[in-house]
Amino acid sequence: MWLDQADGLSEIFRGYLPYYLLVFFPIFIILSPVNPVAASHEFSVYRMQQYDLHSVPHGCRSASFNLEGRSLSSWGTSRHCVVARIQDISVEQIYEIRNKAGALLLVLPLNETLLSDDAKEHIRFVEAALTQQEMNIPVYFAEWSPEFEYIIYNLQHSIITDDKSGSALEAMMNTVSSNGYQIVVSAPTPQKIDSKPVTLHGKLIGRSTSAQTIVVAAHYDAAGAVPELAFGADSNASGAVALLELARIFSRLYSTAAVRAAPSILFVLSSTGHSLNYFATKKWLEDQLDSADASLLQDISFVMCLDSISSGPLSMHVSKPPKPGSPAHSVKARLGVDVVHKKINLADELLAWHHERFSIRRMTAFTVSALKSHKEPARSSVLDTPSEAGLRRLVTNIQSIARALASHVYNLTDEGGDEDSALYDNALNVDETFIRTWYNYLASTPRAPQVLATSSNTAGVTGALERALSQFVSVSVSAHAPDRREPDHVLYTPTRALLHVYSVKPAVFDLLLTLVIVAYLTVLYFAMQIFPRFYEEYFKLVTGKVKVN
Repeated sequence: MWLDQADGLSEIFRGYLPYYLLVFFPIFIILSPVNPVAASHEFSVYRMQQYDLHSVPHGCRSASFNLEGRSLSSWGTSRHCVVARIQDISVEQIYEIRNKAGALLLVLPLNETLLSDDAKEHIRFVEAALTQQEMNIPVYFAEWSPEFEYIIYNLQHSIITDDKSGSALEAMMNTVSSNGYQIVVSAPTPQKIDSKPVTLHGKLIGRSTSAQTIVVAAHYDAAGAVPELAFGADSNASGAVALLELARIFSRLYSTAAVRAAPSILFVLSSTGHSLNYFATKKWLEDQLDSADASLLQDISFVMCLDSISSGPLSMHVSKPPKPGSPAHSVKARLGVDVVHKKINLADELLAWHHERFSIRRMTAFTVSALKSHKEPARSSVLDTPSEAGLRRLVTNIQSIARALASHVYNLTDEGGDEDSALYDNALNVDETFIRTWYNYLASTPRAPQVLATSSNTAGVTGALERALSQFVSVSVSAHAPDRREPDHVLYTPTRALLHVYSVKPAVFDLLLTLVIVAYLTVLYFAMQIFPRFYEEYFKLVTGKVKVN
């Protein structure tokens, strides 16, 4: 009986087995437990800042790439995209990657509040190193996710470089057994943005036409290495919120002639800050001072700029120390803050502070800020996010600024008695709900110049601020177009893209697998050819007869 079954098996090998293989192999592949979808991932990533300032390129100049992913320790050529956590990369590695690698992908921390102060400072220095120079390779940032953490882990532990292998055979086996990732970003070629920065201004008219005008100014954009993640809670959502609250407080004081102060107060909100050299303020001053009717800025007492006021105690930054008895010195004394003196250096690419734009036009100006230096990396960081502690400090500092400014315009002293006390306690109380609402809104909305340039004035941040300020003063809107021949700055898009990560084996694995399959099929072919002859000999040996087909 078993010989009959062997005859059937022999016939299968003789004529039909190759056809069975062609039918059943695809079925086995389809029914295999491997899920092709699990081998690919799609992420939303954010392209690094790109702009030109005075014809000098800054930031990332490329957008698309299709490269093999490698870790910080295993990359080696321009065919590799380096994937790393931003807190793990050093400034020296950035310089090397810029010159030799094909692309850079940095993963941001899951929760920056859990980082140590040293880790936060390191991330800020990395951001500064990226934006201070031109990067010809694509640079992208991604928010943390478990999938990205798994990819980084595999890149760090699966791919072993030849230098770490004990022998050539071990190096080859490590290469064959490792898992790799192909990282692809398909984004359009960077294009210039037709941007028109906006300045909003509104004026409260004082009691006396002969009194000088006080200017309160702030910029509401945010700077950072990643435009789509530039929230700028401290720099400068805090300054913009403070200006709105001061406008609310003084509009109430100026609403009746009986308590209206003598000087007029002009509120100015501009959409470009230190990253673009306060371009909107520059153009706005040119429009106001160089026009036939320059009455708006005809007689200025002083300009108070508000910048980053939620991160600590306040300081007054000046280009020229205020003289005793001057209005600026009066405000300084009433604020009770230290003065930080820095002369304007026109040879620098960027002005240090907002007030310098006004000082250049021979106005007395100063900046009130919690920052001790204009060089602090915290001014341009993705870590500048809202916090409850920052909100509390903002409320306290706005209260101090409002009281100091009111004390100056009403010429109040400590001997003012109950009348002055009533003014402080009632009219100058800040609205914490109003401050919280605007702080949370601005600090959770990206406000990089590229992002603001792509939204219209009637929508987005600019439109919201215009509507808010118009509740307290009559608002005028000025849009400033850069010179087309020699623009002060040029912005570029795209600012975000889709990134695809495919799990792949190295090319040498495909080559080895091909050789193994060929060898297997060769052995199988010869086995099918030899088996019938082997069976005939075996049949003759067992039965003593010659098998007749």
